[in-house]
Amino acid sequence: MTDLLIKLIPLFPLLAVILNGFAGKRYSHDVAHRLAWGSVGLSFLCTIGVFADILQTGTPHEVIAYQWIFGGDLTINLAYLVDPLTCIMLLVVTGVGLLIHIYSVGYMHGEDGFTRFFTYMNLFMVSMLLLVMGNNYVVLFIGWEGVGLCSYLLIGYYYDKVSAAKAASKAFVVNRIGDAGFLVAIFLIFINFKTLDYTKVFAQVSQLSPEMATAIALCLLVGAVGKSAQLPLYTWLPDAMEGPTPVSALIHAATMVTAGVYMIVRNHAIFDLSPTAMTIVGVIGGLTALFAATIGLVQTDIKRVLAYSTVSQLGYMILGCGIGAYTAAIFHLMTHAFFKALLFLSAGSVIHALSGEQDIRKMGGLSSKIPWTYRLFLIGTIAIAGIPPLAGFWSKDEILAHAFTHHHYLLYGMAAIGALLTSFYMFRLIYLTFYGRSRMDHHTEEHVHESPMVMVVPLMALGVLSIVGGFLGFPPEHGWLHQFLAPVAGTGEEHAAGTGLVLMLMMFATGIALLGWGLAHYFYSVNLSAPDHLAAKFQAAYRILLNKYYVDELYDLLWVEPTKKLGLLLDWFDRNVIDGLVRAVAQLADLGAAGATWMEKYVIYSGINVVGYGNHLAARQWRQLQSGMVHHYAAIIVAGLFLLAVIIQLIMQL
Repeated sequence: MTDLLIKLIPLFPLLAVILNGFAGKRYSHDVAHRLAWGSVGLSFLCTIGVFADILQTGTPHEVIAYQWIFGGDLTINLAYLVDPLTCIMLLVVTGVGLLIHIYSVGYMHGEDGFTRFFTYMNLFMVSMLLLVMGNNYVVLFIGWEGVGLCSYLLIGYYYDKVSAAKAASKAFVVNRIGDAGFLVAIFLIFINFKTLDYTKVFAQVSQLSPEMATAIALCLLVGAVGKSAQLPLYTWLPDAMEGPTPVSALIHAATMVTAGVYMIVRNHAIFDLSPTAMTIVGVIGGLTALFAATIGLVQTDIKRVLAYSTVSQLGYMILGCGIGAYTAAIFHLMTHAFFKALLFLSAGSVIHALSGEQDIRKMGGLSSKIPWTYRLFLIGTIAIAGIPPLAGFWSKDEILAHAFTHHHYLLYGMAAIGALLTSFYMFRLIYLTFYGRSRMDHHTEEHVHESPMVMVVPLMALGVLSIVGGFLGFPPEHGWLHQFLAPVAGTGEEHAAGTGLVLMLMMFATGIALLGWGLAHYFYSVNLSAPDHLAAKFQAAYRILLNKYYVDELYDLLWVEPTKKLGLLLDWFDRNVIDGLVRAVAQLADLGAAGATWMEKYVIYSGINVVGYGNHLAARQWRQLQSGMVHHYAAIIVAGLFLLAVIIQLIMQL
């Protein structure tokens, strides 16, 4: 029975994709959205059944849905592995995903392309389910690429809007950089183990040399950096705010951006063999957590504040992986899904109430006008700030405590400063949006209204989860969640310190969060002129933060503009060298043909024909690469990456 439930989990949303995608225009929007959220609801129920079985028996399930590729050393099945780690991910993806789908019914009501939106959302769910359920790297990679494709479709949902189209393209291109590293890692794994199944790879992982383990781990890290928006490949995620708000919640809370964290934890047996790779993982996570938090201090778009918050919180998860606190990383992944989905959907409720306004400088005084949204946004803010007893406190504090007690003091310092900044900019968001005098224009203020219950009820559910979800990991390092994940993620090293130090660290983390709240209260409720005075006093620093450290401009300078110039150069070469050569030969022919003998004319015109025919022949050969067949392109990509993997292997052997 459990095996059947496992097969049904991705099947239900896939059926909804087929029905809405191919026949959605033939029935009403009511039928379309019921198919969409109903399919995810059925997947969630199946997940609960599978989770109950794993919880009772403790036995992982491997289910082969389809025998796909077999020949020589290579055997790849469309197969699922459901163990405790998969269960947690499935509960988060289907549970939070269901709430976002229900919320979307109200938020997207009246939008053009309503059915198209839900088709993309369901396809996103199918891809994410394949990613977390696959029992081998190929199924993982199919889901990995699927969420990348769906993010392109959803971010660019308003495809007639230039900024949305550019943001979608940016997300797609940046993620391809990470995907290339991930593919190289997969090839290296197959070269070394002759298999791509998780269980077989991890059973043989001890045979890897430290150098090869480092190479594979770093290539996997490149994939995680792209998908989970870490330095230096984070720039796509803030721009992804161009999509509808439910898309932001789905991508940034429960699904795509957590894929990199899941992938590292799933492969922790490889990472554990390379202290170098672990150090790099931890440093990237710590730097990202601090870097993104500083940018969030000055942003004025309500969704972009939350976007940089997501980048920062993902940094904490990656940092947790880098210091070996794998369970704490998954714990924070879970609690973050609760409170970040709550914050994004609450922000959507604010935007809905203000008829599309997203600039927090044009808000204020909303706490009494949209009370449900205000209360639930406040719950999410307290949770992400790390104030007990809400969920974010327990998971973030565990990562901080693990870093300190295992002597990663520099990483602890970066994470602690990031936590202070997080509390400050989130409560800044609260004060500017919901407190003080109204800064809305008269027309907008007259039409402010609370969102319908189809939007508010999912917020309530997420609010409850944000309050109680942290207790799944209580007491720290020994809670139910740690015991459940221990067979997959390991228990990690025990704290070298006693209970007294752990309690002191918890109190310090709470003090940091309260200090951030206090500073925000002073700047945005008591002394309202102080932020402007600070911005004027430190103009250079303020300008740098407001312009996001000019990273996008730097990337444009280093990569985008040179690529454009190369294209112009090739265009010039085509028009002036290739076409010019033919024109020159033709002119010579015209000049020489007048007084030439028939033999000379024959030689001249033969030369012209040779140039033209040679160019035509070369073009015909190269045109074979552009067949329009996806499988041809895939074969070329695979061949190129395989060649790259062989070259890397040869270099490492030198």
